[in-house]
Amino acid sequence: MAASEAAGRRFFRCACYCTENLFLSRYRLHVRFVGEQQLRQDYAQVGPRPLCGSSAEAERAGPGAQPPKILESRGCVTPEDFKEVLSELELEVQRRKQMIQKAEERKAIIAQLYKPVQPRVYTLREPFLAPEFVAAAKYSLTPNANLSGLLRYIEVISDEKKIYRLQIFTKDYCRMLLQELEHFEQSDMPKGRPNTMNNHGVLLHELGLDEPLVTPLREQYLQPLTALLYPDYGGGRLDSHRAFVVKYSLDGDVDLSYHYDNAEITLNISLGRQFAEGNLVFGDYYEVPKDEMSYLELPNLPTYGVLHRGGQLHGALPLESGERWNLIIWMRASVIRNLMCPMCKKPPQLVEDEGYGDGFTLEEGDPQTVGLCTLT
Repeated sequence: MAASEAAGRRFFRCACYCTENLFLSRYRLHVRFVGEQQLRQDYAQVGPRPLCGSSAEAERAGPGAQPPKILESRGCVTPEDFKEVLSELELEVQRRKQMIQKAEERKAIIAQLYKPVQPRVYTLREPFLAPEFVAAAKYSLTPNANLSGLLRYIEVISDEKKIYRLQIFTKDYCRMLLQELEHFEQSDMPKGRPNTMNNHGVLLHELGLDEPLVTPLREQYLQPLTALLYPDYGGGRLDSHRAFVVKYSLDGDVDLSYHYDNAEITLNISLGRQFAEGNLVFGDYYEVPKDEMSYLELPNLPTYGVLHRGGQLHGALPLESGERWNLIIWMRASVIRNLMCPMCKKPPQLVEDEGYGDGFTLEEGDPQTVGLCTLT
């Protein structure tokens, strides 16, 4: 852990990480999984089940919770199909339990053997940042800074949805960063995947870009903005993050299913490359919209970042040609998430983790950590 304000603090994960929001890519569905009987009852058997938003059980099912027989309606119609789903979920739970150990092993190998092709990108320098972004951050640190003044520097995409856009990096920096990411991708180094929805990309923590690049970006430049943009969502008290790069291409991940992030605030920066379509789409806050035509659609602009609340449901439409790389930073405020885990909608049950974990902290007077889903 290298963040200055987090020095000496321990961060944890919620035990629900091993049960909630497991993604079945074949059926484009997030599910809750604690065992075969529960899976059948919630997703593969006819019976009373509330619609999304009508009960806590529906919320625990994650983005897009559905009525009974949702698996059958999406093509899981034979015993063999269900057996494959069960096996996939069991493997994913096992992967999550072993995640810490595997990630540290990969990071150690990369640190020892990987030779960067663009070493300059590993240190954040102000010339790498777009002048308007620097100006916005500096304004936000002035004594009389306010939201209306900050919005002179930032494009408001949706005031209602609290979605904003501004240029973050220069074109030259994006070019160098992409060159480094491609060099790493083509190497024989071990690679972790960003998450269950994105199978192509780079975890910045493992590559060594987290502490020297993302931490100062969050602390020195992003938090002054988010303090004014998202005061009710922990924007002024961000103390951890998870950062990764995702790659979209016709022979890899083409699109991204509807979901919300495990974050208070998300920054999505389009790093570029030649591509067509693949626009971002935004819906409601934690609720699946009834009318799909009400989505807000937003094109990816290279070097520009989109700021939104982590709970804002969003996805990416199919890419039609080329490839696109996006840098995603999930920014977290323990003061907010310590009260309720955004994934299971309950007070977090803390389990040991490394680094920033999932942004939960154990403060004086809080319950002790639990032994559920010990990550080893």
